[in-house]
Amino acid sequence: MLNAFFMGKVSNVFTVSFFTLLILSCSVKKDTFINRNYHSLTTKYNVLFNGTEAYEMGLQEIRDKHQDNFWKRLPIEPITFDDKKIAIPVLKPSVGMNINEEEEELSANLTNFDRAEEKAVKAVQMHSMNIEGYEKNQQIDDAYLLLGKARYYTQRFIPAIEAFNYIIANYPKANLIYETKIWRAKANIRIENENLAIESLKLLLEVDKNEKSLTDLQREEAYTALAMAYEKTDSVQKVIESLTLASRTFKQKEQAARNQFILGQIYSEQGKKDSARMVFKQLADQKKAPFKYRIRANIELAKNTENDSASVLVLSRIKKLIRNTDNRKFLNALYYQAGVLELGRNNVDNAAIYFEKSLRAKVNTNYQKTYAYEQLGNMAFDKQNYVLAGSYYDSVLSVTSKEFDQEKRIRRIRRKNKGLTTLRTYEELVATNDSILKLVAMSDSERTTYFQEYIKKIQKQDEENRQQLLNSQNFGSSFGSSMGAFGNTSKKGKWYFYNTQSVSFGKAEFERVWGNRPLADNWRFSDTGVVKTTDNTIDSNESDKNPRYELATYLTAIPTNPEAIAKLTENRNDALYQLGLIYKEQFKNPELAIANFERVRELRKDKDLELAINYHLHQLYDQLGDTEKAKFHKDIVVNQYPDSQFAKVLLSPNTEIETVLSEEDEVVKAYKAVYYLYKLDKYENAIENIDKLTSRYKIRI
Repeated sequence: MLNAFFMGKVSNVFTVSFFTLLILSCSVKKDTFINRNYHSLTTKYNVLFNGTEAYEMGLQEIRDKHQDNFWKRLPIEPITFDDKKIAIPVLKPSVGMNINEEEEELSANLTNFDRAEEKAVKAVQMHSMNIEGYEKNQQIDDAYLLLGKARYYTQRFIPAIEAFNYIIANYPKANLIYETKIWRAKANIRIENENLAIESLKLLLEVDKNEKSLTDLQREEAYTALAMAYEKTDSVQKVIESLTLASRTFKQKEQAARNQFILGQIYSEQGKKDSARMVFKQLADQKKAPFKYRIRANIELAKNTENDSASVLVLSRIKKLIRNTDNRKFLNALYYQAGVLELGRNNVDNAAIYFEKSLRAKVNTNYQKTYAYEQLGNMAFDKQNYVLAGSYYDSVLSVTSKEFDQEKRIRRIRRKNKGLTTLRTYEELVATNDSILKLVAMSDSERTTYFQEYIKKIQKQDEENRQQLLNSQNFGSSFGSSMGAFGNTSKKGKWYFYNTQSVSFGKAEFERVWGNRPLADNWRFSDTGVVKTTDNTIDSNESDKNPRYELATYLTAIPTNPEAIAKLTENRNDALYQLGLIYKEQFKNPELAIANFERVRELRKDKDLELAINYHLHQLYDQLGDTEKAKFHKDIVVNQYPDSQFAKVLLSPNTEIETVLSEEDEVVKAYKAVYYLYKLDKYENAIENIDKLTSRYKIRI
C-alpha cells in the first residue's frame, strides 16, 4: 500500500516536470539546447513539412496546366502564368486551431501555393528565435525560401524578392544561399529587371566557380536563369552559351533536356542545320532525358535534315518510332514529319497518306492539324485542283485559334484562300447550273429513266447503311456476352444501353418509325399524323413513304419557266468568264483560263463579252507561244472593234502603256496628297479632295 502511494507520487512529479519542461521549451526568447531543438524539429517536421507538401502539389498543378507547343521555341521555364490580376490572400497562421466557419471557408479557398506561404509565415511567426540579432532556429531560412518561392509562383515577384533578400542579408552563410540568389535573379527577370539578374548571376558563377563551392545542380540552375535573362535582352549568342553550359551535366533531367531542346531550336532558327542536327541527335540518344523530349528531338532531327541520302536514314528512324506502340500519343507529329520527308523525296502519294494519318491521330492538337491541312492544300494547289486546295485551306482557318490567328503563316493562307473561295463559288455555280440545264435538255422519258436509276442507287445505299448498323449492333451484343471468356465477369457490357453502337442504331430506327416525339404520356398517340392500327404498329405503306424515293420530288424541281432557264444560262456563262479571269490573272494558269474562255465563247449567243474574251485569248495563246491562234483572236479584236481600248493596246502597246503609267502616277500623287491631309487631321479637306478624285478618275472596263 505504501509502495503504491510512493509510485503515484513519483508519477505525478514526473508528469508535472514533463509539462513544465514542455512549456519552458516553447519559449522563443530563451537560448537553450531544449528550446533550439524543440523549435527546429517542430518547424522542420511539422510546419515546413506541410508547407513543402503544399508547394510540391502546386508545382505539379503548374506542370500539368502548362502545354508546350513544340512548333514554337519553348519557354525556358515551363510556366503558364495567368494575365489576370492576382488577388493577395489573407493568411492566418492560426488556421487549424479553434477557427470559426468564416476562417474555414477562407482556408478552403486558398491555393496550394497560398497554403505553402501560410505555413512559411506560421513558421516564422511562431518558431523564429531571433535573440540579440541572431537567429537560433536553423529552419527559419528554409521558411523564408519557401515563402519567396510560393510568392514567385503566385506572380507576386516583388514580395518574393523581399523574402529572398532577407535570407541573403541575415543568413549569408546558410547552405541554401546560392539557391536563394538564383531564385532572386529569376524574380528580377520576371519584373523586367534582367540586367540586375545578369550581374548577380555572373558574380555568383564567377566568384564561386573559383572557390568550387557550387554544386553541379546549382550551376545548371544558375546558367538556366542566366539564359532566361539573356533571352529577355535578345542576346541570342549569350543564350546559346548559357544553355550549352546548363545542359552539360544533366543533374536536373527535365530542365536539362528542355535546355538542350531549346538550344537545337535556336540553331534551327538561325539556319545552322548541322549544329541543330548535332544537338537533337545527342538529345534523342540521351537515356537520361525524359521520353517526350527524346521523341520530339527525333522529329526535329527530321525537320533539319536535307533531302539527300541522309533523309532516307532519318525517315527509316521515324517509321520505326511509328511502329512502336509506346509512341501512340506522338503519332500526329511522327506521321506529319514522315509525310514531309516523303514529300521532299517526291513521293507525293505516300506523303498524302501520312498527312491524312496525322489528322486522324487520336491524340492531336488543332495547331498540329493546321500544318497537315496546309500541306494537303499545297499539294492539291500544285496539282491545279484548286477547289480541293481551298477546302483544305478552309480547314486550316477553321481549326486556328485566336492565339495564332494573326500569325504570318495563317495570314498568308487566308490571303491565298480568299481567291480560292471566289473560285470555288464560281466552279460550284457552273457545276450546278450545268447539271440543271442538262436535265432541262432531256426529254420526259429520259428524265424518268435517269431519276429512277438514281432512286434505286440511294435506296441501295441506305439499305447497306442500315444493314451495317444492324451488324454492328449484333457484333456489340455478341462481344458483350462473351466478355467472360476474357476474364471480365462484369455484366456492364451485356446490357443494350452500354453499347453505344446499339443505342445509335436504336435511336435512328425509332426516329424513322415514330419521328421526333416529345417526352409525354401516351406519346404513341400524340402525333395525329401517324396512322395507328389495333396492335399499336404503324401502317407499313405510310412508314415507307420517303420524299427521297419519290419520282415526283425530282421531276417537279426541274425549272420549266423560260426566264428561269435563261437566268441559269446567263449566270453559268458569267461564272465561266470570271473563272477565266481568275485563272489568268491570279493563278497564272493559262491552260485552265483558255478552257473557260473558249467554252464561254462557244456558249454565249450575244456579243457583249466577245471583245474582252478574244483579247484575253490572244494574250494567253501568245504567252503559250501559239502564234497562229494568238493572231486569230487579235484579228477579231482589231478588225471588228477598231475603236476599242483593247484594239489600241494591241496596235500600239508602248504608247498606251506609257499613257496608262502617266495616269497611274497622277493617281498616286493625288492619293499621297489626300493621305497627307488625313494625317494632319484635316478630314474635311481630305473628303473634299476624295470627292473630286472620284468624279475625275473613272474605272475603265
